[in-house]
Amino acid sequence: MQHTLQNIVTLSGVGLHSGAETVLHIRPAEASAGLSFVRVDVAGKDNVIPARWDHVVDTRLCTVVGNKDGVTVGTIEHLMAALAACGVDNAVIELDGPEVPIMDGSSAPFIEAILDVGLKTQTAPRRALKILKEVSVRDGDKVATLKPGVGSKYKIEIDFPHPEIGRQMAEVDMFGEEFIDRIAEARTFGFLHEVNALRAMGLALGGSLDNAIVLDKDSIMNPEGLRSPNEFACHKVLDAVGDIYIAGGPIVGVFEASKPGHNMNNLVLRELFSRPDAFVWVDLYMDHVPESGVVPFQKTVQAAVAV
Repeated sequence: MQHTLQNIVTLSGVGLHSGAETVLHIRPAEASAGLSFVRVDVAGKDNVIPARWDHVVDTRLCTVVGNKDGVTVGTIEHLMAALAACGVDNAVIELDGPEVPIMDGSSAPFIEAILDVGLKTQTAPRRALKILKEVSVRDGDKVATLKPGVGSKYKIEIDFPHPEIGRQMAEVDMFGEEFIDRIAEARTFGFLHEVNALRAMGLALGGSLDNAIVLDKDSIMNPEGLRSPNEFACHKVLDAVGDIYIAGGPIVGVFEASKPGHNMNNLVLRELFSRPDAFVWVDLYMDHVPESGVVPFQKTVQAAVAV
């Protein structure tokens, strides 16, 4: 069945790219309303933006959605992944700035806040996107694929020429607790030379060692190290879960990608929806949501593991 929140979730923090302090409220919504953003700081124009694949307007540094009046919300992917993991189908997300707060760079703070208020079951079945035929997009050595399969699975492979990353793999089935147990705490990451270049352009202004893994030429700069040996691949899974959830519901099938990014994730959704024979919407009556009140995250941080 569909779910919304029992009560309002309130979070605040800095935007990764804008550096702006933002207050975010996730409010309950009626059955079948879906997920949408409202920019409460915008007046005189449409300030409502559906959290949907066909409203994605930029994928260069994060996933950005916008509306016909040019109102946008950026860095939505970590929050979307949290909503997917908690099984939230309907919510209104209000914020007073252009970007969802980065929090600690993962989905864990959003999930903890959602589980703290709890979920409300609604009298309508969940809509799920069942993949009937394989579709793929390719850009050089980057590939993203959606294909038929059992469950709601994500499989990612990355390969970075850095001694702390190298070739890594991670996977998860969203119809279970695996995301919360193994993926949700994985943080976004970047390279010091890229951070310096972005800041010179007025971007990545809110980034720090408190909300991202930063790598210099040879090592991880965060003194606490990694939360898991394959945290980089796990975060790419997290991003993909958030980017694909804006299809309008969970997938029934398999998402596979090699060297993925926000652009590839959105392109494969656009390719899927251009092929009416490749998917069908189905009703889900079984619940795949965590119990309210669960504290799912270990607070211990593992030491960095060199490749």
